[in-house]
Amino acid sequence: MNFYTSVFPKAKVGEIVRYGKSEQPDKEGTVKHASFTLEGQEFAGMDSAGSHNFNFNEAVSLIVHCDTQKEIDHYWEKLSADPKAEACGWLKDRYGLSWQIVPTAMDEMLKDPDETKLARLTEAFLKMKKFDIAKLREAYGKKAQQNAA
Repeated sequence: MNFYTSVFPKAKVGEIVRYGKSEQPDKEGTVKHASFTLEGQEFAGMDSAGSHNFNFNEAVSLIVHCDTQKEIDHYWEKLSADPKAEACGWLKDRYGLSWQIVPTAMDEMLKDPDETKLARLTEAFLKMKKFDIAKLREAYGKKAQQNAA
């Protein structure tokens, strides 16, 4: 919780419920349940000393839409912890949670009915780990630039 709230500028810690004296095997005072907010979205976290047979996997990912390359770079630097898991804007953090760090500009580009533009855009982003907005825009707009020349 503290890690995630340190990454996002609009973040805050909410209520924290701790284990009491008689709640073994958990140590008194450790976090049982906590809430926190990242960019207006509320999350809940739970912990226990008990054995749990599950981990995060790629079936769930959190998406961060970024308006600028600076934002993409910030979240990538702070969140990415496994270079082998990086592909097409996806990364995994130190806890194994998957994230998609996506430029908002891609939303509009991907809605374009021009199949040639979409093919160039797709070809460009499939080669990327961290998205590069300038290179994506360049690939998307090549035909328009060539016709204007």
